[in-house]
Amino acid sequence: MRLHLLLLSTLLLSACQTAQLNRDFDPNRDFAAYRSWSWQEPAVQYRPDDPRINSDLTEQRLRTAVSEQLDQHGLRPAPGNTPADLKVQAWLIVDNRQQQISTGYGGGWGAGWGHQWGGVWGGPAYVETRTVDYQVGTLQIDLFDGKDGKLVWRGSAEQTLRSSQASPAERSAALRETVVKVLSQYPPR
Repeated sequence: MRLHLLLLSTLLLSACQTAQLNRDFDPNRDFAAYRSWSWQEPAVQYRPDDPRINSDLTEQRLRTAVSEQLDQHGLRPAPGNTPADLKVQAWLIVDNRQQQISTGYGGGWGAGWGHQWGGVWGGPAYVETRTVDYQVGTLQIDLFDGKDGKLVWRGSAEQTLRSSQASPAERSAALRETVVKVLSQYPPR
C-alpha cells in the first residue's frame, strides 16, 4: 500500500474528520511547577521510518505548531544551556488496518399478499463480506520530566487517513489544528 507525505500531513490531521483524542499522565506530578521546555532529540519520530513520511517539511511544521501551543499553555523554551523542566518529543505513526464489512441480501419468510391465513414466500439468503484496507494516522506528543527523564504526560490524536491534494498551507493548518486538539488536554485537570 502506498504511503504519501500528503496522507501524513493532510489526512493524519485534517480538520474535517473527527480525531480520537487520548491522554495519560502521572497524577503524582505537580504540573504547575513546569515552566520551561526543550526538545528531546530526535524531536520527531516516525513509524514506519519511511522517507515518504519522514520529511524535513513535516518536522518543521510540527515543531512550529507544538512550540506555539506550549507557549499558549504558559510553557517557555528553556534559554541557552539551561536545563528545561520538560523535554518534548512527538511521534507521527501510520498503521495499516483492515475491516470486514458484511451485507446480507434476500432470505425472508412471511405471509404473502392477499392471503388471510396462508401463502408463504421466501428465498435464499446471501451474505457478501468485503475486506477494506485503510490507514490510520496518529500524532502523539510526549512530555518527559527534565530532571528524572520519566514520562509525565502523553497526548495523542488518531484518525483514518484519506487521500487528498492539499497545499502546503492547508497541510500546515491541518497539522496545527491537530496539535491544538492534542495539547488542549494539557495540563491535566
